[in-house]
Amino acid sequence: MNNDLINKKDIYFPSFSGSNNNLISLLNKTSQIICDWFSNAEKYGPLNFDEEFKCLMPDQNGNSPEDLFSEIEALISNSFNPVHPGSLAHLDPPPLILSILGDLIAAGLNNNLLAYELSPSITHLEESLFKWFSKKIGFSDFSGGIASSGGTLSNLNALIAARNYAGLSSDPNAVFLISEEAHSSFIKFTKIMGLNDNNLIKVRTDNEGCMDLKHLKKIIKECASKNKKIFSIVATLGTTIRGALDPIEGIWDICKKNNIWLHIDGSIGGIFALTNIPINGLKNIHCANSITINPQKILGITKTSSLLLVSNIDDLKNTFSTGLPYISSKNNVIDRGELGLQGSRPAEVIKLWLGLRFLGMTGIEDILKSSINKKVFFEKNLSSKKYEIYSGPLHIITFLPKGMNKMESNSWTQINRNKLLKNNFMLSRPKFKGKYFLRAVMGNYNTSESHIGDLLNILNSTG
Repeated sequence: MNNDLINKKDIYFPSFSGSNNNLISLLNKTSQIICDWFSNAEKYGPLNFDEEFKCLMPDQNGNSPEDLFSEIEALISNSFNPVHPGSLAHLDPPPLILSILGDLIAAGLNNNLLAYELSPSITHLEESLFKWFSKKIGFSDFSGGIASSGGTLSNLNALIAARNYAGLSSDPNAVFLISEEAHSSFIKFTKIMGLNDNNLIKVRTDNEGCMDLKHLKKIIKECASKNKKIFSIVATLGTTIRGALDPIEGIWDICKKNNIWLHIDGSIGGIFALTNIPINGLKNIHCANSITINPQKILGITKTSSLLLVSNIDDLKNTFSTGLPYISSKNNVIDRGELGLQGSRPAEVIKLWLGLRFLGMTGIEDILKSSINKKVFFEKNLSSKKYEIYSGPLHIITFLPKGMNKMESNSWTQINRNKLLKNNFMLSRPKFKGKYFLRAVMGNYNTSESHIGDLLNILNSTG
């Protein structure tokens, strides 16, 4: 590295005039370290963490870039590597290359999506992206939405808007309904929204992991008899354990008859609705009042990239708008900090926009079809005589040897997860129906059929 990089004062911030050669050198070196890490993924496996790894904290005088780069390398080499073909544990795919560039651009711009005057071009970009997504899923011209840091925040924004829409913001009898296989983050929302455990009601699921409509109707009657006021029913498109899809059409009919806000948690499966891939259960999502979609979970849009779409953008304005008295607003342009809980937001939609522009619909469908095909291949060749298997129409599959009790499942999954890690396959270990299971998420585009074949050989020969 050039000696002039040692003088930290010269590189505190980008120069407003001149070449910015110091910044270019630092970016080049950082890019090389990351690319070397990608290139060596197969050698070191998906999780190459040294238990002796330590992070140093700032000292009095700061450190030179050269010192910091040695620490950067250590940090990166001890990180989870989603690029490895054996990274099949979670909904964390390899990063799309164009999306990495989008992250760099967003960091360089350091614009704030709070308001138009702080991010004029990106405000228009975000609004245009939401119009595009809304049209793709069948929403009307009144629709729109807001990007956030993840599905948890998108879902929370939706439920706050739903409760406001129902006029129940301060009503202690306000309740919302989810399926018993919905994401665990909905439990958090009761605390955040000033509710308690009784304000969250879980609906039974059927043998396929889908919300049971008969039980849903029964709960609605019980709520009416107890003066509990339902402000939202949450349907799930892609449950965490097995990728099940709740029956949207049936739930919508119930919501319509009872004037209840339908929110769809499509964090996992919502992205499939943009395509023509034939998946049972992905019709009629345009009937919802709101839907969460997370492109980060399978398309490789770098974290974070979550979207909340609403059928009527005024529902978000009426819920979250404060007027932003310290901002100079522009007529007919929404200051997008007025549409959700977050005020300041980075320009993360750039990486989503670049990724989608690069892929096009053909590329998007290729990634999604690939994930489903891999799951189908894995499920077809995993021994059904040996394993209890849970899976839906998406790319998630969860399994455990038949006949195991809780204690046996705890031991078996720990032993075999570690065994798989030694063979460079990383699967997750969720708790489901009172027992521990292993779960594979086939959303890694780098994973080939031969990799899956090697994984199957280990699992089918495991005692």
